[in-house]
Amino acid sequence: MKLKKTYSYALWSAVYLTLLSVIIAAISYFFISKHLGANTIIISVISLFIISFLITQYRAEHFIYRRLLKIYEEVSILDVDELKRESATTDVEKLSKKMETFVEGKRLEIKNLTERDSFRRDFLGNVAHELKTPLFTVQGYILTLLEGAVNDKEIRAKYLDRANKGVERLVAVIKDLDMIAKLETDGMKLNVEVFNILELIQNVFDLFEMKAKKRNISLKFDKIYEFPVFVKGDIEKIEQVLINLVVNSIKYGKTNGSTILGVETHNDKKFIIKVIDNGEGIKKEHLSRLFERFYRVDQSRSREQGGSGLGLSIVKHIIEAHDENILLKSIYGEGSEFSFTLEKAK
Repeated sequence: MKLKKTYSYALWSAVYLTLLSVIIAAISYFFISKHLGANTIIISVISLFIISFLITQYRAEHFIYRRLLKIYEEVSILDVDELKRESATTDVEKLSKKMETFVEGKRLEIKNLTERDSFRRDFLGNVAHELKTPLFTVQGYILTLLEGAVNDKEIRAKYLDRANKGVERLVAVIKDLDMIAKLETDGMKLNVEVFNILELIQNVFDLFEMKAKKRNISLKFDKIYEFPVFVKGDIEKIEQVLINLVVNSIKYGKTNGSTILGVETHNDKKFIIKVIDNGEGIKKEHLSRLFERFYRVDQSRSREQGGSGLGLSIVKHIIEAHDENILLKSIYGEGSEFSFTLEKAK
């Protein structure tokens, strides 16, 4: 029957020490005792202690190192190259802490990989759903027309208009997917220049004036600005940020409501641009996830309003590419305030 590993270790250590003791005793008896007399015992004890200590220490470290090496070889997630011989020690507490640190690091790596895999699956599922809904809508209208409805002018015009809206939604999803893929793979190349942020805001107001009027929502500044406000950034990317935020405020704002934009001094080097609406607001449980891709507070209403579900995620990427911050405040039932910082032009 095989002995336990610890018994084997203790047995061989005892054999080595016994042999060592016999050798030292024999040397002491035949050679040293004839010349030194009473000092023989003291010399023998000191010699035995020093040599025994060195042998035991070496054996203990070697034993622990071999056991750890075997664990590293058997467990695939552990890299043998990461184990150094000096990591083996007779200080069990120190060894335990090292192993705990190592295991915690590997646990976090596994957790991150698991989260990434889960995110990938969710992302693919969301993409499939976002593309499937308008695609099936377009297909349904076209099939209806092919089955004979094309001969009715009124139905034909109505169905073609609805099919066109479905195609527009598909195009919007694909464009936003393409943009966010470029942002995450190639990074974002910024063409930084100085521009008047007030003029850019007014351009966005003009662009969506008709869209806002359909819901009787007014687009306006928080006050009258007597002088231009110059900032540094990529004017096209910042325009995209403003467009996404203004469009969201129109979509989810209250009828007869308002969207107010303002520019304030944040600190000596930054301005903060605020987009404030008096819409339905956002519940607290949704705030932390609002900038995630495809995350929707109200699934049914969001899809009814259209859009790709990527707008706020793109906004976050653009602002972070400028090394700036985006902030969100919202009170459910009262409205929301999205704000972001930009560098002041010198």
